[in-house]
Amino acid sequence: MKIEAIAFDIDGTLTSADRRLDCRAIERIQQLDIPVIIATGNVFCFANAAANLIGTTGIIIAENGGIVTPGFGAETIIGGDRAECYRAYDALIDAGFEIQILDPVLRKTELALLRNFDASEAASYVSDFDVEIVDTEFAIHIKSNKVNKGTGLLIVSEKLGIGLDRIAAVGDSSNDIPMIKVAGFGGAVGNSHPDLAAAADYVAKASYGGGVVEILDFLGL
Repeated sequence: MKIEAIAFDIDGTLTSADRRLDCRAIERIQQLDIPVIIATGNVFCFANAAANLIGTTGIIIAENGGIVTPGFGAETIIGGDRAECYRAYDALIDAGFEIQILDPVLRKTELALLRNFDASEAASYVSDFDVEIVDTEFAIHIKSNKVNKGTGLLIVSEKLGIGLDRIAAVGDSSNDIPMIKVAGFGGAVGNSHPDLAAAADYVAKASYGGGVVEILDFLGL
């Protein structure tokens, strides 16, 4: 399989446990001669800053697929339904959940919540809405069930003119599963959620940035 582009999650994949960028991974990524895609559940401005720091061309999937851009200065594609997310949020409040919204001004397509409640329990209260609740282990997200990192990667694939079968994806969390599944190759770092590891084509022995380097070695990139 010839890999012509590769997508990386940030938190837990390109960062260490303390959420600092892992220099082992960054140095190796900077040596790649194929397009690098940043795919994160975080807000666009964070992803954009990370892309600048890492030295990519600004191909970004942010807010779990809600925001996609094929490069610095390119058109930003907005998806999702934040109003529907707020309706689901209100339903959780009415059900007695004590929940707190994180970065409400910066986030455009979904809601990120403090991890102080059971996401699986909350999901049963929002089944009538077109949303899903995803726990990334950094925050709990209420997001449209019509967008995810996989749909974001499909948009990037079309914009770049590179088939999904020639794109690799690397992550660690359950919100990376849709991306791992649609990519031609899916890699999981050693600290990955068991569900992601089960969906991956290759699971690294090393964790965090060390796992990224191991996966790139495996791919011969």
